[in-house]
Amino acid sequence: MIFANAVVDLVSAGPKLSTFRVEVWGEQPHDYCRTYEILAKDESSAAMEGLDTFVQEITDLISTETFQ
Repeated sequence: MIFANAVVDLVSAGPKLSTFRVEVWGEQPHDYCRTYEILAKDESSAAMEGLDTFVQEITDLISTETFQ
């Protein structure tokens, strides 16, 4: 399990989708930090997408490190 936190900032508002900057950082031992620009309908959706993307990236990174 990967524990992470996220901060969401509005970059630009749109009529249906807005652009958000999502900064995600993990807790030890997965203390990586990533920043994403995400199109979403609201802050909650952007945060969830950012967290999901982070978890997938770190899981893939751990998998490749394990096999090297």
